[in-house]
Amino acid sequence: MSLIGTLLGYALTAFVLLLIARLVLDWAGVLANSPRWVSRARALTHAWTEPVISPVRRVLRPVRAGGLSIDLAFTAVFVVVLILRSIAFSL
Repeated sequence: MSLIGTLLGYALTAFVLLLIARLVLDWAGVLANSPRWVSRARALTHAWTEPVISPVRRVLRPVRAGGLSIDLAFTAVFVVVLILRSIAFSL
C-alpha cells in the first residue's frame, strides 16, 4: 500500500462515518423531540456533507412516494465513497 492511498482511504473512511452520523441524526430529528445538541450536530454534519451531496442531488432528484421522499443522492454518494475507499486502500 502506498502512503497516499492509505491517507486517502482514511479520509474516505472519516467521510463515511460522517455520512452515517448524518443519517442517524436526521432520523433522530424526525422520530423524536430531539435536544438542542442534536440539531446543532445535524447542522454540522449537513454543512460538511452537503457540498458533496448537492451536486449529485441536482442529477438524481428525490423519489416521491405519497408523503415520503427518498433521497437517492445520499445513497449514491454513500455507495461511491465506499467503492472509492476500497480502491484507495488497494493502491
